[in-house]
Amino acid sequence: MFDQLNALPADPLLGLISQFRDDPNPKKVDLGVGVYRDESGHTAIMSAVQKAAQQHLETEDSKTYIGPGGVPGFIQGVKSLVFGKDSSILKDERIAAIQTPGGCGALRVGAELIKRVKGELTVWVSDPTWANHIPLIKSAGLNIKTYPYFDHSTGAVNFTAMDEQLAQLGPTDIVLLHGCCHNPTGADLSFENWQQVASRAAQNGFIPFVDIAYQGLGDGLEEDVKGVRYLAEKVDEMIVATSCSKNFGLYRERTGSLLIQTKSKEQAQAIQTQIQDVARANYSMSPAYGGFLVDLVLSNDSLRTEWEAELNSMALRVKSLRAGLLKQIQLQGIEQDFSFITQQKGMFSYLGITKEQVQRLKSEYSIYMADSSRVNVAGLNTHCLEYVAQSLKAVL
Repeated sequence: MFDQLNALPADPLLGLISQFRDDPNPKKVDLGVGVYRDESGHTAIMSAVQKAAQQHLETEDSKTYIGPGGVPGFIQGVKSLVFGKDSSILKDERIAAIQTPGGCGALRVGAELIKRVKGELTVWVSDPTWANHIPLIKSAGLNIKTYPYFDHSTGAVNFTAMDEQLAQLGPTDIVLLHGCCHNPTGADLSFENWQQVASRAAQNGFIPFVDIAYQGLGDGLEEDVKGVRYLAEKVDEMIVATSCSKNFGLYRERTGSLLIQTKSKEQAQAIQTQIQDVARANYSMSPAYGGFLVDLVLSNDSLRTEWEAELNSMALRVKSLRAGLLKQIQLQGIEQDFSFITQQKGMFSYLGITKEQVQRLKSEYSIYMADSSRVNVAGLNTHCLEYVAQSLKAVL
């Protein structure tokens, strides 16, 4: 039976990991896979999370299942992070929620829930979008189309073209939006853009599906969800997928959540049974460990203060690296305008160079990035900025 299946090509982004590892060049730079790294190139455990882990280890007395919804404290904490602790939507109990195996699990459960809705529905994703969005959603059996988003000439959002497409959508459409720190471009919607998206959604009836995986790594925990919260107040229904991989550093713990905003408390109760049923058919119970850690951090004032301070320092470091890279590019006398680097948000940026130039950076200078020229800014450090800028000048 299995001899009918052939080997698949390696994932182009994940394949960079082994290529970088095997490269003997001491100057090599890994700007590929999207994980946060410190100045030494290490993805350390956040101090507040480390303390929560020790506390959990000392108090945990069972490994039994936690239930289909996940860790209750984690769910409440994430709801408040996204919607705000004083949200009328939370007070009215209009949110169905479930802990999931990472943001990917949330996206997949959300897609499976959409599939249960009667009628031919279409999920619209930005052009470009995170590489795994389309496989996760399409494999659930949903139709996918793209809406205009990124302007390669400016490195910013082409909101005019995006809005023109949104104006044509209706109740059979679901629009996937990046809550902040757009992956892969780093180009974010302005608050005014969010207001217009909310107006379109309210008027036309399409359902927003927000993927927020980087809250706190852009302008701040509250600032990064300002647009999402505005949108939530203006529409009746919305889907939100969250991830704790980046802002809590829980990459390998696969900790995420799916939040479904409904029209009423009664609908939320009904949808709660649906998403738990979807989860049961896919993975049964979500991993508990990461949820326990997030709950401990968010519910303990001391740990939360420490976590917020460390997260803020990570965000500031990424902004500093953006500024440092732009400065080095300008010092090299490169004529091409790269000023968009400091205007974009979060860990990622599109350099706007060709695939051939990307390949030269890898083969001649051991600088690794996606073929699209998406770079993980958090993979830089102050020691390699000049080398990266010099190498970029050489291939332009």
